[in-house]
Amino acid sequence: MEYRKIRAIISGGGTGGHIFPALSIANKLKELNPETEILFVGAEGRMEMEKVPAAGYEIIGLPITGLKRQLTLSNLALPFKVLKSVWQAKKVIRTFKPDIAIGVGGYASAPLLWAATRMGVPTLIQEQNGFAGLTNKILGKKAGCICVAYEGMERFFPAEKIVLSGNPIRKEIVPADEAMKAEAFRHYGLNPDMKHLLIVGGSLGSGTLNNAMKKWINDGCPGGEGVEIIWQCGKYYKASVDAFMEEAKAAGKGNGCLGNIQHSDFISRMDLAYAAADVIISRSGASSISEMCAAHKAAVFVPSPNVTEDHQTHNAMALVNKNAALIVKDAEASEKLMQTACGLLSDAEKIAEIEKNVAALAKTDAAMTIAEEIYRIVK
Repeated sequence: MEYRKIRAIISGGGTGGHIFPALSIANKLKELNPETEILFVGAEGRMEMEKVPAAGYEIIGLPITGLKRQLTLSNLALPFKVLKSVWQAKKVIRTFKPDIAIGVGGYASAPLLWAATRMGVPTLIQEQNGFAGLTNKILGKKAGCICVAYEGMERFFPAEKIVLSGNPIRKEIVPADEAMKAEAFRHYGLNPDMKHLLIVGGSLGSGTLNNAMKKWINDGCPGGEGVEIIWQCGKYYKASVDAFMEEAKAAGKGNGCLGNIQHSDFISRMDLAYAAADVIISRSGASSISEMCAAHKAAVFVPSPNVTEDHQTHNAMALVNKNAALIVKDAEASEKLMQTACGLLSDAEKIAEIEKNVAALAKTDAAMTIAEEIYRIVK
């Protein structure tokens, strides 16, 4: 296939789970033809407005916001923001003149893709989750292709438009060899002779995961003997976790395990964090699951209940049903999460079994598969 220069708009964002796949697609398109021009469209005030320029791409923000679950004044303004966003999206399309519009989910993808289909611009949707949202289900009827990460998506989209691509992930996320593990231990100052647990709350953090850790520490870290922990608590919770850890040390809590715990708001070298970990605790966003598969890691997933259609549970169960992960309900995390994780850490045979099964689910060429579909549609 000839990878000629094209002009592509990539829309969506809101979380790292949308942004990292979007950047992976953009990077692959630029790799195939460095002259390709890419414009991102995001939502004003959201994470993509910072992360995308940091990755070297131009981005335009739309005033679109999500619908709040509570009755608020901001919900009353939503229809006007939608109309303004569609008008601005049409203006962006007229100015940029894209060959294709790509939606990766998030607030901004809806008005941009809707405007693109109305203006005759070919579209592609990248649906990351195992349960499609309403917006993508509607937009999928007009899309040229829907790239999905899970089987059985025919219940949401026209079967003839579906391509099982997997989710694009950061290219540095790979199965760790011994050299990479040694580098990871040096980077984080870890003892290679101990077991290692990685807790990933996401860039914003997870109150549920943080509270489970706090309770475990207050209870004396049962089952934590010989375990070192890397704990990403998130920027929203960093100050409160800092205060908790200081108080715990002063009160002599943790049964001597506090020295084996390092916490931070953000982990820049996730590749090394994955490499160091024997077991990972994580939410079950689509990108997180795809990275666990690519890294061949045993994980305990705690699906977030605060997502549309409970799609994180659907994501996690796709692995759990294949004996490729464990799951703990959000409401039970305080009592069961650390007990489950420490139990898994002490069971080398179970870890090996999960690693083998999760490796079989990895799709590491997702960005290339999506790029080829983009060129097929443009052609």
